[in-house]
Amino acid sequence: MKVTEHLANSTGPLISFEIIPPKRGGDLNSLLSLIEDLAVHRPPFIDITSHPAEVVYDQTSDGPRRRVTRKRPGTLGICALIQNKLGIDAVPHVLCETFTREETEDFLIELHYLGIDNVFAVRGDTSEHQKSLDGGRTRNEYASDLVGQITAMNRARFLEDLDNASPTEFCIGAAGYPEKHVDAPTLPADVARVKEKVDAGAEYIVTQMFFDNRHYFTFVDECRTQGIDVPIIPGLRILASPRQLESIPRTFHCDIPAALADEIRASPDHTRDIGIAWAVEQTRELLESGAPSAHFFVMASSQTVNAVLAQLDV
Repeated sequence: MKVTEHLANSTGPLISFEIIPPKRGGDLNSLLSLIEDLAVHRPPFIDITSHPAEVVYDQTSDGPRRRVTRKRPGTLGICALIQNKLGIDAVPHVLCETFTREETEDFLIELHYLGIDNVFAVRGDTSEHQKSLDGGRTRNEYASDLVGQITAMNRARFLEDLDNASPTEFCIGAAGYPEKHVDAPTLPADVARVKEKVDAGAEYIVTQMFFDNRHYFTFVDECRTQGIDVPIIPGLRILASPRQLESIPRTFHCDIPAALADEIRASPDHTRDIGIAWAVEQTRELLESGAPSAHFFVMASSQTVNAVLAQLDV
């Protein structure tokens, strides 16, 4: 079932999750255990991130040696596992960064053959590695370009002119940034980029994490003002370590409210409990205010999200 159909058919708030593939050579059993723990909450869908190729420099006796690697492969296989073993709709992330449009088309065809109907289109983190476009290959520069490519495939338009081509049927999600994207000068300017993605075919938005709900409400208001009428799902992260007071703003460009930061600094040994309590109240307010769903970014453990959901009537 498509994400938008889950949202339309729901009689109450939905809870969904986002997970990351293990590092190359990592333990699949640990990931399976995590997914099974999350499945207890009956999520209608689970997102699986995708990661661009990275440039790594290894120190050798002859000096640094440059190589290109994908540290977290496996998105396609994990999607197949989630959807076919657990019966939960999988939402793979599809990237612009380090992928050509030709590679993207191949990946989307594989997803289509696996019966995966949902994709989440993102530009991806900037990588030092950029593939050559020799031989007529092309690249999607922005997420709106990627959404446009997927929409074209939904209309049976592929990169080559194909006779009797069958359309795909992907439901396309895209990202939104309640505190604006780091590259955008203002929130309205950033929302204008979101509208480009919706105009290109995106059917719902999932936001970057935030810890102050006022950012989400302001973002939704600006989206509606600019004519964006698709569902906007809040993305949530649960603080569990004092180090995250610095690492999360640095990595994800979002603010930690002073009240939350002060409480953690005053009692760093109780960060996990403080983060859970904050997330409970944050999620409750969002759902009571009409958010269509709550989407939790989960790392390697389900313990904190389990604790949050145990305190919510969902």
